[in-house]
Amino acid sequence: MARDILLAAVIGAQGLKGEVRVKAFTQSPDALARYGALHDGKGRGFTISALRSSTPGEAVIAFDGVATREAAEALKGVELFVARESLPAPGEEEFYHADLIGLRAEDELGRLLGTVSALHNFGAGDVIEIAGTYGDHIHLPFTRETVPVIEIAKGRIVIAMPDFVEGGEVE
Repeated sequence: MARDILLAAVIGAQGLKGEVRVKAFTQSPDALARYGALHDGKGRGFTISALRSSTPGEAVIAFDGVATREAAEALKGVELFVARESLPAPGEEEFYHADLIGLRAEDELGRLLGTVSALHNFGAGDVIEIAGTYGDHIHLPFTRETVPVIEIAKGRIVIAMPDFVEGGEVE
């Protein structure tokens, strides 16, 4: 199944000529221009006509057809995606977060805990969200200690349940 990869989110307008500020989820904000046209969740396309890095993790972008501050302000909150196949293949021991969504989450004994439903970063590091088998959700630090095994080809990850999770189980 082809997946879209979230590369950036518009966080506001910049100036009077239609530029927008974006939070980039790429290693370098300059990388946003490498993948061609971006699109939002509704399929609306955005072609970058100019890009410059600003503060760390952010960039200022001019899109074709967005020429006024009002048009730029209307884009606030828009998430910008690229088709998964547009990205280079990850290296050994690398993966895209989107490749983890939907994988089985098992404990170290192979018992099903649920499925990976999301990865988040609220500012203090990556957090993996597991949708439990009974509709519950648990958020865990996304570290090698908590997720020691990632086997995308086998469709699973292994969770070493931290002590702070009551009973060591997803309830």
